[in-house]
Amino acid sequence: GGEPDCATSFSKLSLPGFALQIQCYQCEEFQLNNDCSAPEFIVNCTVNVQDMCQKEVMEKSSGILYRKSCASSAACLIASAGYQSFCSPGKMNSVCISCCNTPLCNGPRPKKRGNSGTTLKAGILTTILLLKLALLSSMHW
Repeated sequence: GGEPDCATSFSKLSLPGFALQIQCYQCEEFQLNNDCSAPEFIVNCTVNVQDMCQKEVMEKSSGILYRKSCASSAACLIASAGYQSFCSPGKMNSVCISCCNTPLCNGPRPKKRGNSGTTLKAGILTTILLLKLALLSSMHW
């Protein structure tokens, strides 16, 4: 009996789960005194290629210029390392490039004060989701 091989079809199904796609804030041109972290600047990065968000901050006499984009980790790390000597926040003509690999991490700087409340809520939500998952999986015996 030539029965269909279930195992292979399953492994094919689970592969897309490994595809890593993150979202970043992106503004191709430098924005003056606008860190382009509004919702309309959010883009989907190229799957498995652009795995980081890049942020460029340049300080000029006219103000602070921002440029943000998706980036591959290699390109971003090389760029940020290359500009390390030019990065002196608060000084004129300082250029800083930073890379990060979590969704929308090149967005607005998190506010220092009153941040604990939001992280707490996120923690509770995660716990609830995990509990629901546990309940769901225990039902399928």
